[in-house]
Amino acid sequence: MSRERWLLLSGGARPTEDIYFLESAAPVMRSEGHDVGRLDVRGWRWRLARWILSRQPGANLVLCRTLPDRVLHWLERHREIFGHIVYLIDDDIPAASEDSRLPVAYRRRMARVAAMQPRLLALANVVVTSSDCLAARFTGDHADVRVLTPPLIAPLPDFAHFDGPDCRVGFHGTRAHLEDLQHIAPALKRLHDTSSRVSLEIMLGCHTPAELQGLERLSSPSAMSWKGFRDYQQRHRIHIGLAPLLDTDFNRGKSFIKFLDISAMGGVGVYSRRPPYTDIVEHGVTGLLVDDTPQAWYDALEYLVDQPKVARRMAENAARVARERGDTGHTAVFWQHLGSVV
Repeated sequence: MSRERWLLLSGGARPTEDIYFLESAAPVMRSEGHDVGRLDVRGWRWRLARWILSRQPGANLVLCRTLPDRVLHWLERHREIFGHIVYLIDDDIPAASEDSRLPVAYRRRMARVAAMQPRLLALANVVVTSSDCLAARFTGDHADVRVLTPPLIAPLPDFAHFDGPDCRVGFHGTRAHLEDLQHIAPALKRLHDTSSRVSLEIMLGCHTPAELQGLERLSSPSAMSWKGFRDYQQRHRIHIGLAPLLDTDFNRGKSFIKFLDISAMGGVGVYSRRPPYTDIVEHGVTGLLVDDTPQAWYDALEYLVDQPKVARRMAENAARVARERGDTGHTAVFWQHLGSVV
């Protein structure tokens, strides 16, 4: 296998960069002799990055989510210098920009990204998406669209926390999923009020739904930096993880990354009964799939709280699936193959 040079041009989307390339495939690729790096192209760093790029003829580039306009403009003028260019995307950006249920500031930011997306697609030899549904959104806009499901880059814990009497139920999504959480908030409040074993951890800070704020056994840490969250994820354990996902255009483009996140914190997940979770969760074995009603969510959560041995067994099963489906070796093979055949 020939030695290749890969450069990820970073516009700051560190979670996507790390999960799908830098912390999954890159270490394996380096161990096999490939030269893999990251160039931050934001702000004042662009001058140095441009100098480096101009001296990398034939390098393969990874463009993730979006880039500053002046970087795109430079790449459009110097496209012939480089080898393969891959556009890596893990969200339906246009759908996010048009979804009135999402925070206004987030929608405006996504609208700016959506406006640049056609230029990114034009530069790329191939588009890499994180789910089949998201790939389908691009098939009319690009000739070569591929799917790379999320790998597991966090260590899996043991399950000693199931030995205690308490039950921690956690939601560790962003404000982009606030509407999803609000839909099941009545079930969470009812669970809290009817079971003294249950504590809730909702990582939304002051944006936690109003009917949950003030609950006796509620922890609501604010959103963290990517590095902070990864550290937190390794230190904290949950018994049950929440992954509600309403049927919206934006949500249809989502990957099953929350299955891996919940497993990394030692929990069993309760998931909306729709893709992407129906693609990875075996109901009653590696998690629970439920309908979009507060009653259905309450029934599922009550069952897991009342059956801690069953919950632990499901969490252990989920961890095995997370290890297999999230194998970073598969991710490295994907990228190496991409470099040789694009």
